[in-house]
Amino acid sequence: MRLLLIEQDAGRCARIRERLATCRPHAQLTVHRPVQQGALAPEFLAQGFDAVLLAPEWPGGRGLAWARELAGRAGFAPLVLLRSEADSSAVSDAAALGAYSVRDDLDGEAFLHVLDAAEQRQNYARAVWRASSAGRDAQRFGDAFIRGYRRIRRLAAGTLTDLYVAESERAGTLVALKVACDRQDEDQSLDVFRRFLQEYEIAQRIDNPDVVRIHDLGVSDEHAWLVMEYFPLGDLRRRMRAGLAPREALRVAALVALALATLHGEGVLHRDLKPGNVMLREDGSIGLIDFGLSKDAVLALDLTDTGAIFGTPHYMSPEQGHAEAIDARSDLYSLGVILYEMLTGQKPYQADNPMAIVYMHRKEPLPQLPERFAAVQPVLARLMAKRPEERFGSAREAAAALAQTLEQWLARGAQA
Repeated sequence: MRLLLIEQDAGRCARIRERLATCRPHAQLTVHRPVQQGALAPEFLAQGFDAVLLAPEWPGGRGLAWARELAGRAGFAPLVLLRSEADSSAVSDAAALGAYSVRDDLDGEAFLHVLDAAEQRQNYARAVWRASSAGRDAQRFGDAFIRGYRRIRRLAAGTLTDLYVAESERAGTLVALKVACDRQDEDQSLDVFRRFLQEYEIAQRIDNPDVVRIHDLGVSDEHAWLVMEYFPLGDLRRRMRAGLAPREALRVAALVALALATLHGEGVLHRDLKPGNVMLREDGSIGLIDFGLSKDAVLALDLTDTGAIFGTPHYMSPEQGHAEAIDARSDLYSLGVILYEMLTGQKPYQADNPMAIVYMHRKEPLPQLPERFAAVQPVLARLMAKRPEERFGSAREAAAALAQTLEQWLARGAQA
């Protein structure tokens, strides 16, 4: 049995866990704290849960109000309103919504009967949905049929992969599902799967919030798919389009540097760091994604040909752009490009073709920030130095310099 509890009070959460440990020792309880986590995503149907329990109230919200909204989502899991003994109207309010209700002291057999009824109802609803034409269609991602995932929408379409938002029954949350398209030739298909495997292995091994969480890796005769953490706020590129205050740009750059320190500490070079591979969480943290081009010393994996140029030209270090040996300082150069773009809204080097951009990274003078960002120029110069030995010695050193620059910026009372 899997239950989702909407509750803010830590004491009540603990009491519910204790009660479940006694009456349903194998039950899994996931807690959603509405004050910190906000409302449930509008596409979320809690299909991976047998029931959703709603506290009577919390600061700024009431369980009944949430129940009214959630009950209006077709296919949402059974709702159980926890009511106080004095709330005589809760039973009829719950019944009007097709929900269950039980006293929040959880005493007696009523709680167990409600859980059993909700579980049976959800099992039946799942079976009917899976067998229906709508259910089968919702589990299709392009030409791939992937059980246990409900397609919500396609986020992006590429030549080799498509990216979707889906709801995962097993994870009990919204996920990003990347599917290898079946329109490439056999060699391309094998290469995509190898990159999926590398991304899965790296993220699973590191298991750190600085890196995207990977839920699953799947393969069939014709398709491969990777199930990852979903970031509702999107990537840094999307945030940059809306405009970034200087202090926010410095804060994000410091976070990316710390994330790189985590990667480099595990023997991984990202090698394709760019705004589209920096994802934003609602709590202000970031997660790096897309390790398909990474070099992993632990796994001894490098899926690029020796002497080949790979990555995104606008963000490649001079040595990477010329297919020379690289180390962690190459990722720091890419971070410098991102920092410049966050502050100015433009890439430091622009040309009509990729090879011209690669040439400019090596030969053109170091980009200069506008005068109002003069305080940031020294750290940018270290990040984007043409020679690796003139850059910061490590990502952690770069993170400290960025944090110090941010402190100085704020102390001077510069424009936010």
